[in-house]
Amino acid sequence: MNGIPETFFGWVSLIFSEYGDMFIKGMWSTLFIAALGTIFGCVIGFLVGIIQSTPIESGSSLMLKGVIRLTKLMVSIYVEIFRGTPMMVQAMVIYYGSMQVFGWNIIPIYAGVLILSLNTGAYMAESVRGGIVSIDPGQTEGAKAMGMTHVQTMLYVILPQAFRNLIPQIGNGFVSAIKDTSVLNVISVTELYFMGRTACGTYFRYFEVFFIISMIYLILTFISSRLLILLEKKLDGESDYELIAEDEIGAV
Repeated sequence: MNGIPETFFGWVSLIFSEYGDMFIKGMWSTLFIAALGTIFGCVIGFLVGIIQSTPIESGSSLMLKGVIRLTKLMVSIYVEIFRGTPMMVQAMVIYYGSMQVFGWNIIPIYAGVLILSLNTGAYMAESVRGGIVSIDPGQTEGAKAMGMTHVQTMLYVILPQAFRNLIPQIGNGFVSAIKDTSVLNVISVTELYFMGRTACGTYFRYFEVFFIISMIYLILTFISSRLLILLEKKLDGESDYELIAEDEIGAV
């Protein structure tokens, strides 16, 4: 059989030469879904985390207390549902459920972004809540003493610090999102794993195809991790700074 490879790497070379464009297309789809899912998920997570950490002031009206409690209950239900069920099941329920119940025919890739965003947001919400609670209470008291409202305190005092502390987790969430996009093949999202399954149908060489897919995933996660480490170091600032003595400040 002329032209048929006899070695493992021969098959890898043949399959990549024939389906390389398909794999690259799937890779870009994976990055698109992972990036948007992480961004929107962080927005959802911060909103939910803020709601969960919002105190109920004793002097508030009965209606306002009721609204806050109801909102907290709703976001708590959302977090429990999306943290307590597999994302593959969520994809099936949201995609096919919205089609059957509401008649919505969502484009698969956008449905994937929605599902990943909701899933990421649920996990991020608990981290945001913990990040807000971990900030020194004295800063909140100081902001209130200056006349700042709860919203102003969150925007200008608490959230900037919480965001800096959560950057490593946001980065880890993006790396995880790259891998988690593979479950979206159940709703026909043409991401990297879906393209791999499609390529398997020609020669039935599953090991070689998924070896290529795994290497692409590894390269994506490796590069993303290193870029995030560089970002953290950049935000940390220079490590060789010098403190200015009080007499030097007075001289200035």
